[in-house]
Amino acid sequence: MSINEIINWIIDVVRQHEICIFPIIFFLAFGESLVLFSLMLPATLILLALGIIIGESNIAFLPIFFLATAGAFLGDCVSYYIGHHYKHRVIDIWPLSSNPYLLTCGQTFFERWGVFSIFIGRFFGPLRAVMPLVSGICGMPQGYFQLANIASAIIWSFSILAPGVLGVKWLSLWLG
Repeated sequence: MSINEIINWIIDVVRQHEICIFPIIFFLAFGESLVLFSLMLPATLILLALGIIIGESNIAFLPIFFLATAGAFLGDCVSYYIGHHYKHRVIDIWPLSSNPYLLTCGQTFFERWGVFSIFIGRFFGPLRAVMPLVSGICGMPQGYFQLANIASAIIWSFSILAPGVLGVKWLSLWLG
């Protein structure tokens, strides 16, 4: 099989099973934002690729965008509550026990940037995994956290999915 045949097969499968893409998008965004899974799950690359497939399959963008935003938002909420509840005991939980510097770096970043660290951290790999946790550990007021959380989840979801979806639409208009 050529790469084009494989891509066309994947697009056909997505079109035939369109309803399955919705929970997949939600759980990938949730996992990418959840502290213990984000370090192990390459969801950003998968979501970028799914954006292209979604664009090629003509699946409605708005529900996909909403589900990705909800997943990212809820993943950070869970991470915040883990930090808020367990405080510094989280350092004993794997994978943080194997990478304690992530928590130290996250705390330093949080102390420097405050509520903006939640927003900024969403867009930078390992920081995405620990900033909600650190904000919970440090006792950031929930209102400030949730404001930064929802704003960053909306922008992150759009920036992950839209290039593929809109890129395919643009290319199809441009090429023909």
